[in-house]
Amino acid sequence: MRAARLGVRRFLRGVSGADLMCGICGFVGPPEPAALQAMTVALRHRGPDDVGYFASPRASVGVRRLSIVDVAHGRQPMANEDGSVVVAFNGEVYNAGELRCDLLARGHRLQTRCDTEVLPHLYEDGGDDFVQALDGQFAIALWDARRQRLLLTRDRLGIRPLFYAPTGERLLFGSEIKSILAGLPQRPALNVEALYHYLTLKHVPAPLTIYTGVHALRPGEQAAFERGRLTRRFYWRLEGQDVAARDPDEVADRIETLLRESVRRRLIAEVPLGALLSGGLDSSLIVALAVEHAPRPLKTFTLGYVDEFAHKQADVQAARRVAELFGTAHHEHRLSYRELLSHLPAVLGAFDEPFAGVTSTYFLCKLVRRHVKVCLSGDGADELFGSYLAHRLAEPIHNVLTYGEAAVRQRPELLAPFENDPDAVLCRVHAHDWQWRAELGVFSEAEKRALLNPDLALDGLDSRALVRAVFDECPARDPQNRQQYHDCRTLLPDQVLTFNDRLSMAHSIEMRVPFLDHRLVEYVTGLPGELKIRRGVCKWILKQVARRRLPAEIVDRPKEGFVAPINAWQQRELRPAIERTLAAERLASHGLFRPQAVAGLLRRYYDGETSLQYKIWTLFCFQTWWDALGATVSSASAAPAASPPVERAPETGIGARRTCSSGVPAATAGRT
Repeated sequence: MRAARLGVRRFLRGVSGADLMCGICGFVGPPEPAALQAMTVALRHRGPDDVGYFASPRASVGVRRLSIVDVAHGRQPMANEDGSVVVAFNGEVYNAGELRCDLLARGHRLQTRCDTEVLPHLYEDGGDDFVQALDGQFAIALWDARRQRLLLTRDRLGIRPLFYAPTGERLLFGSEIKSILAGLPQRPALNVEALYHYLTLKHVPAPLTIYTGVHALRPGEQAAFERGRLTRRFYWRLEGQDVAARDPDEVADRIETLLRESVRRRLIAEVPLGALLSGGLDSSLIVALAVEHAPRPLKTFTLGYVDEFAHKQADVQAARRVAELFGTAHHEHRLSYRELLSHLPAVLGAFDEPFAGVTSTYFLCKLVRRHVKVCLSGDGADELFGSYLAHRLAEPIHNVLTYGEAAVRQRPELLAPFENDPDAVLCRVHAHDWQWRAELGVFSEAEKRALLNPDLALDGLDSRALVRAVFDECPARDPQNRQQYHDCRTLLPDQVLTFNDRLSMAHSIEMRVPFLDHRLVEYVTGLPGELKIRRGVCKWILKQVARRRLPAEIVDRPKEGFVAPINAWQQRELRPAIERTLAAERLASHGLFRPQAVAGLLRRYYDGETSLQYKIWTLFCFQTWWDALGATVSSASAAPAASPPVERAPETGIGARRTCSSGVPAATAGRT
């Protein structure tokens, strides 16, 4: 190797202790060994099997590794033959074998079977477009020593995270925000714009993070840092084009072929494999396909609850039925409110920023880690095939706008699946789809301004502008596909895949998501909406695929998933903790909220206004996060970068929004 002539100083690798998944970090700038070590240590939960370092006069890289493929020889960082291209990699490249054969045929020299090693050689031949050859889930940092250039790359759907923070001539990056914080010389300020949007969305939307100056690389995006200049580009974007109607049988055949191949590729590993199993359609179909290809008996894992929630007990029974049907080694964990409460600071701390989405996966992954390193999940099917409230509302609202209210009342089939509750649709009708979709958030614009400290810099902020921007970019006209396009661009990477990654990685588990093979995603997003939700039946076409392997009792079950019975616990067992956490003296630690506004919400909620449950949970999660990690923020009054303003509708009071006759509040959104 000619490493010395290219300015490469050293590779330092050592096997870590057992208490140390795949995580990458580093920076462009002069060497700072202590900072690099601190950044790498912050990711120790992601890499229990190995730790590696690279340092040169202009760049430093650290890696924590979970050994999945080529366990003995897959140490990172890795380089090309002469050391001029160095790569740190988190994830899996499922077509690495084919790529390796092509590279060898073109004269490249490769020493291992590890998928990381193909990356610098692909870059040598293809430049930044090397990523187009990859099939997988990945976050990549590539240092080009000849050009003195860092290239960051995130996979197409955003399955693996990557964050960065440019500071003048220096840039830091990491798989998690905590790694970047460990390398910064001082604590960043809280990003008020991120907080503002969190209160509506239950998560911080990329590219924002809760920390000013720290950014999330978006799905399908690359960022290059060269001589102090940062440039970004998308190498892949979800198209969402409308296509003509297709024969359902042919569509089902194609989906089955793509999904079966996706599952097969994701079973590549040299360690035991498992699958999350809720007993619902998505996870059960993944298990049914996995047992056809699993190299050893498949282990399955289900989350139940200590308390007697009838619908949750039905989930456990259904999962047992699927496990018995396919002969898996089945394991269960039952979650209590006490366990949830005692671990909640650690759970929310895993996100590094406020998060009020699904948290129960954390507890299931504690069980998973005792048995396997790699696990399949059914995440992504809801967004692709149609399941959420917004997906179910899209066609009925479109029909109201097309035919008029009187006509749809006379023809209730036009409101399916709301035939028996037309007001659930009619109360949400707006001229534009982005308008009613924006109302499905937790806190409205007026509610946030009544809640937040008036001294915060809120001018120009409006979360509806984020929703409108995505809908404006969508080329589809199909009303349901437009809603699903929005979710695949926002909810899927920023919330669903966020909890999928952080809560599994917190226990050193690599989670794989077969529904998010990019070829399957591209095919399904182009299908007519009527194949996804047909006459009110969600995931209709996926159910036709599933009927070939699963009994009707599983295929036709109402969706539940791993979502905990939070509202019931909030009302009873969690009430003391919620009231303590949201007390005025605790809120005073940051001064972000008006204490009287929060107190009013609590009083109304516990007086019986249960539609406020999401608002209470969103505030509770924020304050719990702040109590655990608020010390990482230097100031609570940072000025935000303004979003484009949009016309504001007149509203008054927190929680004074319309509640549809079905009893489902307009604020209900996300994973219901």
